[in-house]
Amino acid sequence: MTDLAHAGAPASARVSDAYRWTQLAVGVLAMVMIANYQYGWTFFVPDIAKTFGWDRASIQWAFTLFVLFETWLVPVEGWFVDKYGPRIVVLVGGVLCAIGWMINAYATSLNGYYLGMIIAGIGAGGVYGTCVGNALKWFPDKRGLAAGITAAGFGAGSALTVAPIQAMIRDSGFQTTFLYFGLGQGIIIVILAFFLFAPKEGQVPAVTQNANLVQSRRNYNPTEVLRQPIFWLMYFMFVIVGAGGLMVTANLKPIAGDWKVDNVPVTLIGMTMTAVTFAATIDRVLNGLTRPFFGWISDNIGRENTMFIAFGMEGIGIWALYMLGHDPVWFVILSGFVFFAWGEIYSLFPSTCTDTFGTKFATTNAGLLYTAKGTAALLVPIANYMQQSSGNWDRVFIIAAGANILASILSIAVLKPWRKVVVEKSML
Repeated sequence: MTDLAHAGAPASARVSDAYRWTQLAVGVLAMVMIANYQYGWTFFVPDIAKTFGWDRASIQWAFTLFVLFETWLVPVEGWFVDKYGPRIVVLVGGVLCAIGWMINAYATSLNGYYLGMIIAGIGAGGVYGTCVGNALKWFPDKRGLAAGITAAGFGAGSALTVAPIQAMIRDSGFQTTFLYFGLGQGIIIVILAFFLFAPKEGQVPAVTQNANLVQSRRNYNPTEVLRQPIFWLMYFMFVIVGAGGLMVTANLKPIAGDWKVDNVPVTLIGMTMTAVTFAATIDRVLNGLTRPFFGWISDNIGRENTMFIAFGMEGIGIWALYMLGHDPVWFVILSGFVFFAWGEIYSLFPSTCTDTFGTKFATTNAGLLYTAKGTAALLVPIANYMQQSSGNWDRVFIIAAGANILASILSIAVLKPWRKVVVEKSML
């Protein structure tokens, strides 16, 4: 018996909302535990470069490999989840996350870091894809909000550990920090795995239908999804929006250093920190809050309308950061704005995908779309090479801003009318 049959509830009986929210909470906690594998990486890069003398672009391939393996294997992991339930995938994911950063703790070559981040990426992807897919299944009536809250755990989960990670790197070294945080986070994920279950038929409400929210009642299998041109439009949009945010995520501290603002004290809302620490803390919080916020907005005004607003904000935010970010106060404020306008892709795209292609294979299908994040990650080292060749970040920021404006226009002018036609045909 798999963990699909859980809690002894009959297949035809609706579970309580309290039970659904408990399942969501377990998923959120697991997401918090994998957040540092992506968002904490930037704090290790300068010390790795200083210790071994490697250039930043070479080191950042480890980050790219992490994102590639975190995303591109999610459809496979999603298939296991859809067939066998979430528990086994999250349990194995927690073990792999711990092993990955343990390898980083002892690595002395670039290949060692590449291997460590690949293994951590496989583990983190299994946890991420499982928890988001599970949220989509438990909350067909609040799909955007549920996906957003779950993704918020990943976006904001590292906020409280920004200062502790930096302090441990400073006091005990980056290798020790890799070891302790890797082990601690991995162990907690393994424990949480035993409390995750998937819903059975009849235990959750029906899909929502209103004037702004278009949801299919047909369940497309993954091979059918890959044959749908509208899937590839969503994929392209995900890539061009995701690339800009990943570039900032991986290079926040290096950018701050190049602009000479990283160690400048900044005082805002009654708190004083160095610009890079302040920015990283605010960025994580806003990157988390945006996911349920825009997810909830999209449940009410529609996915594409929300994309138009959010992607437009992101394009403006990246341009403003490029123009004003050399001032430490503006660096903190505008980097927070950029992360707020970026993080919602991790609630909007999974919910849009499931709205379009149905719930039965939600984990696998959303995982197929999530691989766009891995494709976007391939552009991160390219951004570093562009910076190295020119000596500045100008072209990187201009291209990223333009890509977001393009995605904003596509969402309302192409995706919205096209998806309406696709869903209407699926009802026939």
